[in-house]
Amino acid sequence: MVLNSVGMMGEVVVLGWLALELTNSPFLVGVAMGMRGLPMFFVGVPAGVLADRFPRHRLLMVTGALQAVTTATLGLLSLLGLVTLAHVLLLTLAGGAMRGLEHSARQSYTHDVVGAAELMNGLAILGVGMRAGWLVGSLGAGALIAHFGSGLAYVAVGASYLAGAAALLSASAPAGTTPPVPGSLWRSVVDFVTAMRRDPVLPVLMLLTAGAEILGFAHQALFPSLARDVLGVGPEGLGAMNAARSVGGILGLIVVSMRSAALGSGVLFLAVLFAFGASLVALGLAPALVGFTGVIVILIVANAAGALADLLAQSLMQLSVPAHLRGRVGGAWVVAIGLAPLGQLQIGALASLFGVSVALGTSGLALVTLATAAALLFPRVRRL
Repeated sequence: MVLNSVGMMGEVVVLGWLALELTNSPFLVGVAMGMRGLPMFFVGVPAGVLADRFPRHRLLMVTGALQAVTTATLGLLSLLGLVTLAHVLLLTLAGGAMRGLEHSARQSYTHDVVGAAELMNGLAILGVGMRAGWLVGSLGAGALIAHFGSGLAYVAVGASYLAGAAALLSASAPAGTTPPVPGSLWRSVVDFVTAMRRDPVLPVLMLLTAGAEILGFAHQALFPSLARDVLGVGPEGLGAMNAARSVGGILGLIVVSMRSAALGSGVLFLAVLFAFGASLVALGLAPALVGFTGVIVILIVANAAGALADLLAQSLMQLSVPAHLRGRVGGAWVVAIGLAPLGQLQIGALASLFGVSVALGTSGLALVTLATAAALLFPRVRRL
């Protein structure tokens, strides 16, 4: 997870910077960022079906290797001076499809390894590892871009993805964790949709997860514009902002590991969604009021809440279905986060029309409203 996440966050940094260099448009940066998440909406459930049928650790190896190919290709094109926005969009789209399969397999494989009782702690440990990788990847990519350019940074991202795949060569599948699934792939999809219709909790959790992606995590699409055009801190400042995202995530996961047993996970989920939205409103005001240092502090707080929302969404969804549907519920989570491009497009458009601060404030207020409405309209979520 650490090695894969160095590549994942390094890709976010170099993708945003290269797209901004090629277009000078916050909206098109949002489009480029959206290409990372767009395939997930479409591949999520089929990817979950595959994760229920094949050894999950092998799927993780394949997806890591293919993401290495797409990012290294972009690096070579950039080094040769041949890269265009079309190359960036198409190869990022292909890598995003592989990421959808990776996410579906990783959640269910974690459940395989640690079991239901320790799932939240297992996902929290992986979350810390992921954000440690993000920290290295964000700072490393920012430094590579500043000193050697985007091409070499992309090549380094590809090497990290490949190393993450190689690290799983000695992994194994716990006995009985990939039972044979009867029927066709289509039958497996239909069975999962039927299960969702019978129990409305899972669709509600998917809705809240999608809301966090569209309204909350979309703020990351504005990092390049915030760094270059608002704060004037350049690619290294962009790396520091992404590093703050990682630090916040690690702190948030430490907090959730010490939560009171009296506080239900459903209540906590809604509370952190509210806090996530409120922190984005503060982030919109920060550049004018507290400068770069204040932005870093608020990013830590915002992404602590974001990490908690991510962890709780994955855990609650995995624990809401029987064992034979775990891969597919991982796919459902991927479908929900696959709506992230809608948020990246809208926040990029708002930033282009009204400025970064208005875009952040609007998204934050919308997320606060969603969390409040869910608490009032879906009392069963509060009881989870």
